Amino acid sequence: MATQTQGSGAVSAVLMAGLAGLVVSLGIAFFNLLSGGHSAFNTGSDGVSWGLPVVNYVFFALTSTGLTLVASVAMTFGNKGWYPIAKRCVWLSLVTLVAGFASLALELGHPFRMLWAIPLNAQLVSPLNWMGIFYAVFLVLGILKFLRIHNGDWSSSSSKQIGLAALVTELLAGGMLGMAFGAMAMRPMWYGNLVPLYFILTAACTGGAFAVLVTRLSYDSEDTMPAQVRTLMRGPLPTAFAGLLGITILVIGYRTVIGLWSNADGLQVWDAIVASPWYWIEAALLIGAFFLLLQRKALAVASVMVIGGFFIDRYDFVIGGQLAPLFKGSWVPDLIAYTPSTTEWMLTLLAFSIAFFGWALGEKMLDLGAAPQD
Repeated sequence: MATQTQGSGAVSAVLMAGLAGLVVSLGIAFFNLLSGGHSAFNTGSDGVSWGLPVVNYVFFALTSTGLTLVASVAMTFGNKGWYPIAKRCVWLSLVTLVAGFASLALELGHPFRMLWAIPLNAQLVSPLNWMGIFYAVFLVLGILKFLRIHNGDWSSSSSKQIGLAALVTELLAGGMLGMAFGAMAMRPMWYGNLVPLYFILTAACTGGAFAVLVTRLSYDSEDTMPAQVRTLMRGPLPTAFAGLLGITILVIGYRTVIGLWSNADGLQVWDAIVASPWYWIEAALLIGAFFLLLQRKALAVASVMVIGGFFIDRYDFVIGGQLAPLFKGSWVPDLIAYTPSTTEWMLTLLAFSIAFFGWALGEKMLDLGAAPQD
């Protein structure tokens, strides 16, 4: 089954908005970086070292993992009812990973040094090393898988093997990203052996949100959706999404209560996080989206709410974990102050622009609504 969605007005609007965002964000970011170098970022070794660009990377890299999970429901676990969104999710998993890499690369300054630095100086016990390797391997496997299904090979033995290898690699990459934080005992808010599982769980939520949003935007209305897509969007997809989101909301609540209850040094950042209005905005967005999904209403709105809520969650996690100073003295305040710079916000705009421009371009040119013939 092939479905052309090039006529959707939303796709064209997103394509133009994404292109405008790319031009604006790249123009401002490059100007600031060329004129000021790394001083364009409000980060430093004596304060918050990983700023908003790292938040962008974590958000989009894990979204890529979540989209791969959504696609695997059909292509790996054999639920044929999910085939109509599988190709779209595979493509978007590649685009979102590129969006995350782009934000991180511009923050690093010299990202191409890793091409020889990693193989010649491999740190075999470092989660960051393996995270980079697994994401790079997935990028290759994901491209191969997309080319297979784009050429009509959905279910051959080799196509299934590539898909399974891509799924396993993405899960390992997301888990290693979680280990990069969870292994840091000096950062109590990050430290814990369940952080990789928390990352995978929340990745599935953001992946589901993007899958629902772009599927809805791909068609002018529900009436123009193919029957299989309409059935999926009215039943199994929002139901599974709501169940997953409900579990995640509980996990976030438990983490918050434990963080507030514990008196371990470094966990006082939870008081600052919960005192921030952004925490309650996140809670309102996620809980509101949960009830919309249960009622199968305004799915695109619910998806935007989940995306916004989890972006705040990633920010609170990455930045909040660094607000407690590692070395305290009379010259150090209780918590470190951090406000993203204009350049950092431009990299956020860049990442979102890449994600949505890349999706819309694929929708226009690659027939992302295609599915195998029954």
